[in-house]
Amino acid sequence: MTGLTEAIGTYVASAPTAPPEDLLPLLRSAFIDTLGTMIAGRDEPAVALLREHLAERGASAAEASVLLGAERAHSADAALLNGTAAHALDYDDVALGGHPSTVLVPAILAEAQRIGANGARAMAAYLVGYEVWGELIAREPDPLHEKGWHPTAVFGTVGAAAALAALHGMDAARAAQAVALAGSMAGGLVANFGSMTKPLHAGRAAASAVEAVRLAARGFSASPDAMEHRAGFLAALSPKGRVDREAPATLGGALRIREVGLNVKRYPMCYATHRTIDGVLDLVSRHDLQPEEVASVEASIGETQAAMLRNHAPRTGLEAKFSLEFAVASAVVARNVGLGELTDGFVARPEVRAIFPKVRIATRDTRCPLEPAFAETDRVVLRTTKGEVLDSGEIRFPRGAALNPMEEAELHAKFADCTRGWNGGSALLDQLSRLETLPGLAALGGRA
Repeated sequence: MTGLTEAIGTYVASAPTAPPEDLLPLLRSAFIDTLGTMIAGRDEPAVALLREHLAERGASAAEASVLLGAERAHSADAALLNGTAAHALDYDDVALGGHPSTVLVPAILAEAQRIGANGARAMAAYLVGYEVWGELIAREPDPLHEKGWHPTAVFGTVGAAAALAALHGMDAARAAQAVALAGSMAGGLVANFGSMTKPLHAGRAAASAVEAVRLAARGFSASPDAMEHRAGFLAALSPKGRVDREAPATLGGALRIREVGLNVKRYPMCYATHRTIDGVLDLVSRHDLQPEEVASVEASIGETQAAMLRNHAPRTGLEAKFSLEFAVASAVVARNVGLGELTDGFVARPEVRAIFPKVRIATRDTRCPLEPAFAETDRVVLRTTKGEVLDSGEIRFPRGAALNPMEEAELHAKFADCTRGWNGGSALLDQLSRLETLPGLAALGGRA
């Protein structure tokens, strides 16, 4: 029986070089949303510090654009910076237990620019990376977050390596080597959520994928069973050792992306907060509540969600991204949870901090079949100072989810908000809206 690592290599080598017509809108949205959030995060401290760090290495090959500007770098360094920026605000899309596009798009963009691949091939490579990621995570019944692994950092590294191997047109043996190499480069800890290191996870995953593929292209060897071995990638990550290492791969059949899709974020917060935010915003708006009228808010969420939301009294905008207390407070005080609220100044406002002790988190042990790290539903119960009890009811899919999607106009509005103040946003959106027709990606945003 063909092993999993070998099967992935075979799938990558045989994958089409152009995406199916019906998936073009979804794949365009992945690039639009990711490059928008990348531009929005370009000035975040984590990105600035990383640029300083890389600058100390001296000049390197000018192979790919950094943040779609005039600066160019080695493709791995460009992927590192662009991936970190895309995830810096935690505003990028969600699926497969993590953030697929914030790893796949920066890696593909960097290498597509280096080798001159066209837009259609880049989109097809994205699809390969998504499907390999989906194949691997579908074998694990337990959320990796419970063991401290960040799925974006671990599955993203391997998925992006598969995407780049497809982009390069590697044969099955070399593609399998690239994937096996990437498995040993993967890593990222949930303990670092709410710090600059979390977005670095995405950047490092993208950069590691570039390195893995470029090493494999030179003939750098790796074990042919690195994914499925008892001491391999899947077994090492598995929280309870229940991962399926033996079932035949299902790659090449029905595409997972058609079933799972992409969840586009409406709020620049950990996705574990989004259903609660929707519930609070609806209740506050429907009943026209003022902050001082809110006596308490009970949010019922999944146990793994609660574990991710570790900051109960955040002091900074970065910490607030992983705080359900802040999510509720922002929804109550500002009736919005956007880029303007995720600032140190807003987090420090007395009326915001006054809501924190009014928030109670209750956990439930149900599990969403599409996102196992989340409960099947969340619920918000808000009590007013007048004694009223307001109930959101069960909330299944947050706004922007694949099964409760944004309209194209809403996606474009988010992109415009993310690129405000950046010269070239409208031109970039026009290019990405016809990505499959572009002969190359070097001139994205008019920055060639």
